[in-house]
Amino acid sequence: MTNILDVDGLSVRFGDNQILRNVSFAVPRGGSVAVIGPNGAGKTVLFRALIGALPFEGSVRWAPDVRIGYVPQKLDIERDVPITGADFLRARAAIAGVPRDEIDRALALVGVAREASDQPIGALSGGQFQRLLVAFALVGNPNVLLLDEPTSGVDEPGQERLNALVHRLQQEQGLTVLLISHELTIVSHYATAVLCLNREHTSFGPPGMMLSQEALHAVFGAPAAVHLHDH
Repeated sequence: MTNILDVDGLSVRFGDNQILRNVSFAVPRGGSVAVIGPNGAGKTVLFRALIGALPFEGSVRWAPDVRIGYVPQKLDIERDVPITGADFLRARAAIAGVPRDEIDRALALVGVAREASDQPIGALSGGQFQRLLVAFALVGNPNVLLLDEPTSGVDEPGQERLNALVHRLQQEQGLTVLLISHELTIVSHYATAVLCLNREHTSFGPPGMMLSQEALHAVFGAPAAVHLHDH
């Protein structure tokens, strides 16, 4: 496959509630696709459909060699659970069936010291915990990362560092990245394509087209503007 992902006519319905309708887009290898849209537009639902966690209509075709790392928006684990970051990653390595030295590799890639990973996860800062989640996704050596608002709950300097980290990983590891984000300036800086979702309108294209004032108004239903960076 030339593309690592081809989506054609993807629709998701919960009972009588149509969440996604006829969504189509393609992702080339090494691309960086940002998914934007208002709350309730189905962005997280899209990711869960892409990884096969939800039933859907239409077609989702991943390349045969795809290996997916997924960082959810919310992790179903309480921060006061008495486990360390290293415990968390060891569980991931066991599930993935990979050697434990994968843990050290993943921690090094995200810049988390082994001493920090030996702390209880509740003792980690918001930025450290998000880096730990990225390390979790990197265990198993994926070639695709799905990131659902990875900077949620992180202060502004931490957000900038985390976004730069993801971009560096993409460049150095040859990753394809799909990112849900509300940070339109970050989207304009790093994305090679943008998927705009809302319940009535879906569009896909380059940032210069998708982040225009007119396009954003169509998606969010209110005037919006963003400074576009040159790629």
